[in-house]
Amino acid sequence: MTKLKGLLLTEGMHGMISQVEGLAKALNLEFIHEKIELNNFWKMIPPKITPVKDFVFKNNISEKFNVVISCGRKSVVPSIFLKKKFGSKIMNIHIQDPKVSLNNFDFVIAPEHDGLEGKNVLKTKGAIHYLSEKELEENVNYLKPRIKKEKVIAFIAGGPNKYYDFNDEIIEEIFVITKKNFINQGYQLIFIPSMRTPQRIIDKARNFFDDDQIIIQNIDKKAYLSSLKLANHIIVTCDSTSMISEAAMSGRPIYVAQMPAIKKNIRFKKFFELFKSLEIIKNLGDGVEEWNYKKLNETDRISGYIEKQFKDYDFS
Repeated sequence: MTKLKGLLLTEGMHGMISQVEGLAKALNLEFIHEKIELNNFWKMIPPKITPVKDFVFKNNISEKFNVVISCGRKSVVPSIFLKKKFGSKIMNIHIQDPKVSLNNFDFVIAPEHDGLEGKNVLKTKGAIHYLSEKELEENVNYLKPRIKKEKVIAFIAGGPNKYYDFNDEIIEEIFVITKKNFINQGYQLIFIPSMRTPQRIIDKARNFFDDDQIIIQNIDKKAYLSSLKLANHIIVTCDSTSMISEAAMSGRPIYVAQMPAIKKNIRFKKFFELFKSLEIIKNLGDGVEEWNYKKLNETDRISGYIEKQFKDYDFS
């Protein structure tokens, strides 16, 4: 059977790319990725009051496709435009709350903690993503030769956003707790930065932890995948529900390094409450515990449901 073709629309941010590509791979699509660029005037206008016209965006989309998967504010209008143009010949799926009528999409995928309701809303526990068990297995040996201890703690670092500022004092406190709870108890550390991790935090990790620890200083997907497979425990900073969701597919105990919020973080609090109720996470604090939970793989669950709906579309 010929693969269906997918068109992925995002603003180019890693978290968005992870979600659209993760779903596209799970749906076994042959896909291309289009980074959406809006024309100047429309960059500041909410999608709800933006006309559904092609003059809104700069992209000239000429490829043939069957499934549109979009994520992020800028991709909302292009997705709706394509759906209006092609109708039942394509399926359009938006990830996250589009802030417009949900009827503009065949499906909207949103995490439970967003509280989004609608007959075409597919709710997930946390964020869907691009990681797979196969990829973890294929990359486990990438860092394995550097592991010298029986126990490993992976530290997945995010970066500043509008809710958390990652000031030096709180990062120092988190590093102190990490050293006390894990390194001083015989664990070897793997520090993994993300695209949002400031260089000053990577430098601080390199200077704070001793030479026996593994400090990855650049964006390295193989190191990230390897660390998730090798770790006995995982620490993830609280700024990214996506990174916590990705770590949850490992089945390893996850500690969230909490920080004081610089503005109301209601969605984050709801996410943390959900993942605590699922016994996936605990807050980083005193002591180390062992616990088990069912590996979280929402991408496969959601894609399985969507695949069953393909029969209702004219993909000729």
